[in-house]
Amino acid sequence: MFDAEALIIALTVFVLAIFIGYEVITKVPPTLHTPLMSGSNAISGIVIVGALLVAGQADGLVGQILGAIAVGLAMINVVGGFMVTDRMLKMFRRSGQK
Repeated sequence: MFDAEALIIALTVFVLAIFIGYEVITKVPPTLHTPLMSGSNAISGIVIVGALLVAGQADGLVGQILGAIAVGLAMINVVGGFMVTDRMLKMFRRSGQK
């Protein structure tokens, strides 16, 4: 039931993704933040669909709870991303525009 080797491989991939993601994001110039935020919002929308599928197909209570947490965190990410994008776009508007 519990495969330690698969868990170690999954954790290794997760940690490497964190390091690579950090290095990529810190190298982005400020002029590209808004387009990248829009792209990450689209990816987060796909994550929400995946989390909903996982939560709906979970067999036990633990799987359903983890799926619900995944949906919640993905929703926070999408809403926060849209708020940041909107705030950044407001910086480029002229003072007389709404």
